[in-house]
Amino acid sequence: MGPARAALAWAALGMAIVLPISVAAMSPLLAWRDPVYIAASLAGVIAMALLLLQPLLAAGHLPGLRLPRGRRLHRWTAAALVGAILVHVAGLWVTSPPDVIDALTFTSPTPFASWGVIAMWALFATAVLAGLRRRLHLRPRVWRFAHTALAALAVACSVVYAMLVDGTMGTVSKAALCGLALSATVKVLRDLRSWALLTRRIV
Repeated sequence: MGPARAALAWAALGMAIVLPISVAAMSPLLAWRDPVYIAASLAGVIAMALLLLQPLLAAGHLPGLRLPRGRRLHRWTAAALVGAILVHVAGLWVTSPPDVIDALTFTSPTPFASWGVIAMWALFATAVLAGLRRRLHLRPRVWRFAHTALAALAVACSVVYAMLVDGTMGTVSKAALCGLALSATVKVLRDLRSWALLTRRIV
């Protein structure tokens, strides 16, 4: 990829990430809200933006970042993603503990809550699996299949959660970010062919 195309790709990625965060930060729904609630809301938007970065880093699809460096950044971004989720949940807990309890126990009257909880646990499981990779002594293909399957579940549930929430992200920017995150995940799953292990076992 030439320098001009690389710069254009980075500019487009930056816009896809910054625009939804900016729209959320200026949302009238955050007016007069407590700082804790604002932090929790923005942390959720940042987490969604990081979900777009993760597959691109893992597969080395970002210009100027070769696969080894991209995967190192993938691990750091994963830590930031887990941190953003913790801030999101902790902030919601501080502002409304009963709602968080209902969500975690799958008794919430709002349909989007369950999708968010499933996404959260899938992301945590993905991070734990990555952290315990050497200790588990799994074959690389088995580990990659499990890791990407959990990541795909997390992205899919996060997209459903974000689309159902009538929150701070604008309708257009939210749909665009969700669509890009889902598309990037599907492309990387196809490129890495992580499901090959499953098809071999079925055959």
